[in-house]
Amino acid sequence: MEIVIWRVPQPARSSTHPYKYRLAYIANQRCVLRFDNEAGKGDHKHVGEREVPYRFTDVDSLQSDFWTEVKKRRRGK
Repeated sequence: MEIVIWRVPQPARSSTHPYKYRLAYIANQRCVLRFDNEAGKGDHKHVGEREVPYRFTDVDSLQSDFWTEVKKRRRGK
């Protein structure tokens, strides 16, 4: 598990909020799930090999959404 959230002075490129983040769930040396807002891509999540948009609202919701998805994957759903 890796969780990094920075408050930045200006929004990252393609973001509208003052946070840069990366939350990753890694199992067997493979990224199972990752939420991030890489510059130029905006807010999104990686689910296995797929990349899908993510609607960022606030840091608390980001963390809650991440842990909800981690629990689903640990249960095999």
